[in-house]
Amino acid sequence: MSSTQPFPNVHLLAQSKQLLGLYTIIRDKETKRSDFIFYSDRIIRLLVEEGLNHLPVTPKTITTDTKQKFEGVSFLGKICGVSIVRAGESMEQGLRDCCRSVRIGKILIQRDEETALPKLFYEKLPDDIADRYVFLLDPMLATGGSAIMATEVLIQRGVLPERIFFLNLICSKEGIDNYHAKFPDVRIVTGAVDAGLDENKYLMPGLGDFGDRYYCI
Repeated sequence: MSSTQPFPNVHLLAQSKQLLGLYTIIRDKETKRSDFIFYSDRIIRLLVEEGLNHLPVTPKTITTDTKQKFEGVSFLGKICGVSIVRAGESMEQGLRDCCRSVRIGKILIQRDEETALPKLFYEKLPDDIADRYVFLLDPMLATGGSAIMATEVLIQRGVLPERIFFLNLICSKEGIDNYHAKFPDVRIVTGAVDAGLDENKYLMPGLGDFGDRYYCI
């Protein structure tokens, strides 16, 4: 991790002019839904590619069509995606675009109206998930409550924390601190770290409700 990264075990996408332009579009409340989806998908693809950069590899020598040897690498291990329903499902196609026939699991977590705490409602995960590297998918990391519960589910199913990559578009310092207080070995891959949270625990400046903007007409 380079010195430009803001927190330990957080991999922040290179803050290029192109990336800033993409975030300017999706943060703008006037952006049409079709454009929001298109440019969000571009960012999601970048996040997946960055996550793949951190998977282990082994040296591999192949022969090219010109009968020359090429010293390359081969990925080690299998991966799967696990989306936190529903907003996290928006990131599944970006993973499929990069990884053919990738397995996808789902975890549904909603706020308990009586306690205001996250509550697990549903999970469907690959039977061999403990043997895989897992890309946990959720666009926003605010307080970290849902992500913490989802990660607990993965660890209970035998996934090692160091094999989990939490991919999100925007996170807060508070969310990072809360999440890494529980799981310091899980790597977060993100494109933006926002200034903080408002009194309602929404990311600031944020972009609103990602799931509503992505799925609702």
